Amino acid sequence: MVQRADINSVLSDIRSLRSQMLQNQRIEQDQNVRGKVDAPRSVDQVQETPSFGDMLSRAVDSVNDLQQTSGNMKTAYEMGDPNVDITRVMIASEKASVSFEALSQVRNRVVKAYEDIMNMPI
Repeated sequence: MVQRADINSVLSDIRSLRSQMLQNQRIEQDQNVRGKVDAPRSVDQVQETPSFGDMLSRAVDSVNDLQQTSGNMKTAYEMGDPNVDITRVMIASEKASVSFEALSQVRNRVVKAYEDIMNMPI
């Protein structure tokens, strides 16, 4: 005859394991915080701040990559690739659209700031 586990005993075992797990996580978090607070501070090396042109260039490259990925996914879907579904195509398309719109807004604000600076009296 097979002995069946009592549901209450199984639930109590699960609860005790969960409490042990949570307690171990709290101990780990406390040790991490103590290690960060008690550890000697190291001198961070000064990192060069990227120029505005570099940041803008990286942003344009990122938007370009998103648009190329979106285009490739659209083409693959249209060609009947079974690994590409319509939801992934639409998400990639929206990411590309949103990122392009954001980049356009940044460009517009940079141009406006430039015009404001150029129109300032000397």
